[in-house]
Amino acid sequence: EQTYAFTDRGGRDVAIRPEMTPSVSRMVAARRQEMAYPARLFSIANFMRYERPQRGREREFWQLNTDIFGVDGALPEAEIIAMGADFLRTFGAMDDMYVIKINNRKVITFMMRDYLQLDPIQSQMMTKLFDRKNKISNEEFRDQAIDIFGEAAAPEGLKRISALLMAKSMAELPDIIRDNDAVKEVQELFSLLSAAGVTNAQFDITLMRGLDYYTGTVFEFFDTHPDNNRSLFGGGRYDGLVGLFGAEPISAVGMAPGLTMTELFLQTHELYMVVLGDTLAGATKLANALREEGVNVELDITGRKLDKQIKTAVKKQIPFIVFVGEEELSSEVYPFKDTASSEEQKLSFERIVSSVKDRRRKHLDDLDDLFE
Repeated sequence: EQTYAFTDRGGRDVAIRPEMTPSVSRMVAARRQEMAYPARLFSIANFMRYERPQRGREREFWQLNTDIFGVDGALPEAEIIAMGADFLRTFGAMDDMYVIKINNRKVITFMMRDYLQLDPIQSQMMTKLFDRKNKISNEEFRDQAIDIFGEAAAPEGLKRISALLMAKSMAELPDIIRDNDAVKEVQELFSLLSAAGVTNAQFDITLMRGLDYYTGTVFEFFDTHPDNNRSLFGGGRYDGLVGLFGAEPISAVGMAPGLTMTELFLQTHELYMVVLGDTLAGATKLANALREEGVNVELDITGRKLDKQIKTAVKKQIPFIVFVGEEELSSEVYPFKDTASSEEQKLSFERIVSSVKDRRRKHLDDLDDLFE
């Protein structure tokens, strides 16, 4: 539906590529005999999709695509997901800034067919409905689920869906699903991720990933910041795609971080500036000076009371708060508060800059130690 397809001046039917995965799969199919496996491939390219432009979505966009071909099992899946975590950590992201949601298409197929007792057409419709769950209201989800089940089967079907949605981990899934072999594959993946230092991954039975070519593990990275609480990027296993291009099937897993969503994620604030009294002009000048030193700053311009400004900073999960009043502007020494520990100290401009940057460096050093 989102593909730009048209007839060119030569009368040929053409389309502008909407993604890279089919293209790289076709390339692997053509060169399968000369490639050494596992084959680790990446590309950075632009794509076009006919969709409604909005925050985080554009009709032309750039993506990094990374794929591993030729290896079955959870190891390449863990490598790709850990690479996604490294990708965000390289920009200074900490684990509490994002969460990795994981599911498995084999689990989904079993869930639709054996647990919800749906036929193939109903299963496809229900999968697409689950994929839209966070984009529609609970009432819309329920009503569309009833339409898929049919009036007779809907009461029992909704009860079973409710049991799925209440499960916050694999251990809480209904027995018939938890005992499935595909769940054991997911458990192995989580063990590998834990060994690789990825600790913010969680199982999500509602995660579907809408593309039909996925055959096993699917995953998405989600921003936890309240101002950008949405999917950043994702991927999964697609073992059947290479075989569609006239070659023997080759296992594959990949992901595709996009430029636009990465840019939005990087706008997550590191420093929140609380304005005391009639000092907005001076606080604005200070904020600009900090930004010139590479510190991300959000300046509260609402004029609200002190407690409400602080609550806003905490709700946005901003790690540091600077308080700026007439006395602070005069002395050029500012109360600097760590929102996680509530520890507060008075720092000069230079010390504020170094404290924020030291936090980034410490986090990156911890990661280096972890992966040595």
